Amino acid sequence: MTIAVGDRIPDIQVMTYGPDGPTHVQTGDVLGSGKVVLFAVPGAFTPTCSDYHLPSYVIRHDELKAKGVDKIVCISVNDPFVMEAWGEAQNVGDLVELLADGNGGFAKAIGLELDGSGFGLGTRSQRYAMVIEDGVVTTLNVEPGAGLTVSAADAILEAL
Repeated sequence: MTIAVGDRIPDIQVMTYGPDGPTHVQTGDVLGSGKVVLFAVPGAFTPTCSDYHLPSYVIRHDELKAKGVDKIVCISVNDPFVMEAWGEAQNVGDLVELLADGNGGFAKAIGLELDGSGFGLGTRSQRYAMVIEDGVVTTLNVEPGAGLTVSAADAILEAL
């Protein structure tokens, strides 16, 4: 079953990369308080994700904050080393928190996993963006197909 507006975010262990290297974190801790924009990409370093999706949130960071967003988070079915390297390559700094859903547990728990085996990617996450307020989904924009029409920062700004 796919997560929907009004549902609570599941508390799943994922990873981030901190000063001491890879660190386990719980999605409930990262996403459970305040107003959070969470967006998912099928893969770090992939063309659409690197050329537009992640950069849209870096570029629109201040506008999102002005609309009351406390935190911007990107999640992908990649390992924490890849997510850290991608963040460095994209000059993300502390504007967007990067989460590694290495085993796809979060994507599966919210029903938004993607079978990318036809492209050699294996199981990934669908491309989406959501607004979460105190752990509850208030906006959910799942891309209907290839491309980037409803999950970039511009679409989330319109929803706020």
